Amino acid sequence: MAPTRVTHPPADSRGKHFDERIEGFCVGTWDLDLRTRELEWSETARVLLGIERDQPASYEFLLSRLAPADRERVENAIKDVTERGGGFDVSFRVPSASGLGWIRARAGLIRDEAGAARHLSGILLDIDEEKLVEEALRRRNTLLRSILQTIPDAMIVIDGRGRMLLFSTAAERLFGWSEQDATGQNVSILMPEPDRSRHDSHIVRYRTSGNPHIIGIGRIVTGKRRDGTTFPMHLSIGEMRSPGEPLFTGFVRDLTEHQQTQAQLEELQSELVHVSRLTAMGEMASALAHELNQPLAAISNYMKGSRRLLAGSSDPNTPKIESALDRAAEQALRAGQIIRRLRDFVSRGESEKRMESLSKLVEEASALGLAGAREQNVQILFDCNPGADLVLADRVQIQQVLVNLFRNALEAMAQSPRRELVLTNRRVADDMIEVEVSDTGSGFQESVVPNLFRTYFTTKETGMGVGLSISRSIVEAHGGRMWAASNASGGATFRFTLPAAYEN
Repeated sequence: MAPTRVTHPPADSRGKHFDERIEGFCVGTWDLDLRTRELEWSETARVLLGIERDQPASYEFLLSRLAPADRERVENAIKDVTERGGGFDVSFRVPSASGLGWIRARAGLIRDEAGAARHLSGILLDIDEEKLVEEALRRRNTLLRSILQTIPDAMIVIDGRGRMLLFSTAAERLFGWSEQDATGQNVSILMPEPDRSRHDSHIVRYRTSGNPHIIGIGRIVTGKRRDGTTFPMHLSIGEMRSPGEPLFTGFVRDLTEHQQTQAQLEELQSELVHVSRLTAMGEMASALAHELNQPLAAISNYMKGSRRLLAGSSDPNTPKIESALDRAAEQALRAGQIIRRLRDFVSRGESEKRMESLSKLVEEASALGLAGAREQNVQILFDCNPGADLVLADRVQIQQVLVNLFRNALEAMAQSPRRELVLTNRRVADDMIEVEVSDTGSGFQESVVPNLFRTYFTTKETGMGVGLSISRSIVEAHGGRMWAASNASGGATFRFTLPAAYEN
């Protein structure tokens, strides 16, 4: 068999055929003579550049269509390639029907036989879609960066080997590491021992076994700052799976202030319980003193009457009986004096009054008195007037009053379809500040109002009837008064006044 003979078209024909194929893919071609600055472009290049068909090819004309910043970049890039060699790759904007279109110019340097740079010859590409995607990514990255700079919780992203890839602004503040210093390091530098030594093995175990352990489950752990100090923190970890290695995102919240607040609340609660018990005992003692004083006086009178009846008796034991009656009467009088002294001591109501912020008292009391309100779907509104904030009060005693009113309101609204609790304050006459607590509970009948503050009176099945009585005693000991009434919603409104305080 005779060998096949391959014939090649002329070089010019091949080049023209190649250019046509390139043009078919919307790729324009261009050539710039570096000595004469003569510019040639293909039909597709002309369309991409947005140049009219009858406009002759011209390097100066092309530059005139570019923005000043783009023009300078193009000229500098051509100069650099001419002097140093290499490739030419510049993106610039040109006018288009929709405003400005992005074009990417790429070219190679062509030298003559003596090695001198003669031509830049290359292609033009429409990169509008690429720029749109690039701009979208830039906006997304800017948004992500903004989020990372503003979220209060620290956010840290690590790879499957524990190296930190992202370190938020809050993380910088919390741990004392800058993003630049932290990125690339193992996340274990943020942990004290023994967690630091164990962390890498935890990641290996998870990647091997697939046991999530703490993935998606928040827990309280200990963090370590750059200066070596440690602090309690709440850590939540999420996982993002990709074709490559997994990424883990950790959200960290500093619990130092939270735990301090909890300790203060526990201390305050202990004080409130202690004072509440003492006050309740005082109220009960006062009531008992009042009730026992009358029968003791009656006993003394009966003793004296009995002695007078024995005055005319001839019984030989009369002197002994009279002596016994005299001693019994003396002991009854002595018991009455003891009870009066007890009552005087209890009613004295001495307390340590200082200038206090009413809004602060309400905030602290609500943490105790309104525990569980959210679970009961109770809407709470504290509309505190800054102009009527300072009062002269015993902090713990007034908080005891507020806690009692809050708890009563929650119990009254337990079965109500509408559950709202509102606290307001305002300045009233005689330099007093009035506090109002209203609820939308079951309220009370008007006939009950006169007895609300009586000791041992209660409308609750399991109540002792001392809470409101104690509260009114506390308020009156402060020089104020306390009263109650039904409101328009059918619930109860309690009001009490306290003396206003003034800063020096």
